[in-house]
Amino acid sequence: MRQLILSPPAQVPPNSKPQTVFATESEPKSSPQLSVVIVNYHQWGETADLIRQLGRSTSLSTGKAEIMVVDNHSPSNPIAGWLRRRRGVSLRRWSKNRGFARAVNEGCRLSQGEWFLLLNSDMTVREGFLDGVLALARRLDHECPRMGVVGFQLRNSDGSRQWSTGPFPTLWGTLGRFMLPRSRRKYYALRARKLTQVSWVTGCCLLVRRECIQDLGGLDESFFLYYEDVDLCRRARDRGWLVGYEPGLRAIHHRPLHARSLAVSMRVLTRHALLTYASKHWPAWQFHLLARIVKAEAMVRNQWKRWKGDYQKADQFAVLEAITSEMARGNSRQARRRLLHFIRKHERNSAPESHLQTIAQ
Repeated sequence: MRQLILSPPAQVPPNSKPQTVFATESEPKSSPQLSVVIVNYHQWGETADLIRQLGRSTSLSTGKAEIMVVDNHSPSNPIAGWLRRRRGVSLRRWSKNRGFARAVNEGCRLSQGEWFLLLNSDMTVREGFLDGVLALARRLDHECPRMGVVGFQLRNSDGSRQWSTGPFPTLWGTLGRFMLPRSRRKYYALRARKLTQVSWVTGCCLLVRRECIQDLGGLDESFFLYYEDVDLCRRARDRGWLVGYEPGLRAIHHRPLHARSLAVSMRVLTRHALLTYASKHWPAWQFHLLARIVKAEAMVRNQWKRWKGDYQKADQFAVLEAITSEMARGNSRQARRRLLHFIRKHERNSAPESHLQTIAQ
């Protein structure tokens, strides 16, 4: 896993090459204490709306918070220029889609805060949300210095509860939970009234202490999309950090993955992510059993789509077969290269609105 070097640079010019700048004891006291990191991918409008909402906070207007946007190769848009002119907002644009985990790591590396708030672009927050997060971070600095990761209460667009924490995935739990609705497969209902320790929290709205993420080397970039949040929390707990859920602060998450129809391209990404997680955290025999199951699923779906004459989807399932085979042989790098080739090809052949959304769900 590539190590993440966190540092507080000055405002980042667009398309500039990364430069490592180390913090010193003479760092100005006016440096932001909280850095909001947003990964944008073909969602300029939603990103702009979220930044407007965050801009109403006192912490941003007083310089106690900043916003870092990392764009994963979206088409040019006038909003990009608007973002560069916003006070307290920096924009980093990439010439290719490098995945969610790597984009988050870049955003953290270029940010100055002692805490990072990871936000999806499809979030809605209230006026006092950012100030509340900063107040919580300050409280944790004094009362719980080992609290490294905190998630918050999430709501759906209609105001209903959206689950945001769950148990660590196991082989039997993963297989058994396929019988449940998609909204419940990874999560469980938690009716906490105060900050509570949990196993993991979802990455769409996630507060992470700088010291913690630096200790872990950042998000594992082996994950292109999905499960990087579960992996982060597991590694944090293994290193002695605490993971918490704070129900007193809430945000709306409009498009969680489980609320959308699952295209074949997204199934390829989610299966690759699950296999990556299993290869890291499960016994070898359980990982290989999962790989056999995923490969069998891909083969059956491949043949079914070909029988129906849907050769495009059949070819996508064939890619999943190949990726699974590479991972089962221990060739994760080749599997990653095959996945990236699949993503690049999908992006070239798809309309912008149907591109793979590089956001954490």
